[in-house]
Amino acid sequence: MLFKLLKKSSFVPHKLFINGEQNLTEYIFGFNRKRYLCRPIFNYLILKEMTKAELVAEISTKTGIEKTVALQAVEAAMKVIKTTMSDGENVYLRGFGSFIVKRRAQKLGRIISKNTTIIIPEHNIPAFKPAKTFANKVKNAKIKKNQTTEAVD
Repeated sequence: MLFKLLKKSSFVPHKLFINGEQNLTEYIFGFNRKRYLCRPIFNYLILKEMTKAELVAEISTKTGIEKTVALQAVEAAMKVIKTTMSDGENVYLRGFGSFIVKRRAQKLGRIISKNTTIIIPEHNIPAFKPAKTFANKVKNAKIKKNQTTEAVD
């Protein structure tokens, strides 16, 4: 996994209360228009991310196939999903989620610097909706207490 180390001092602490008891101090912060909830480790917060190469390596170790074959399978799956969605069809993967095409209606927009209005035509956007079982599994996942990455002040 790829870890990003972020300074704790730039985020706002948020105390969690579960069943009336105060839990560890958690930190909520925004990054790329998303909100993350992290626990402090030393003076840093750790964000876990997985790249495509790490996904291929994980598939390779779990299934016992070569990395090149796993890479071809991942690339083919992504290509099929992209082409299907670009044709306007949805992709449903039971137990994982749905890749759906959402239609955005025509609307008026503004260019503030020129003080003019423009018409934004209707368009499609890709979206992902996780399956209930998958969403519940992620929601109830426990954060590992022992991290192998150490931060140095």
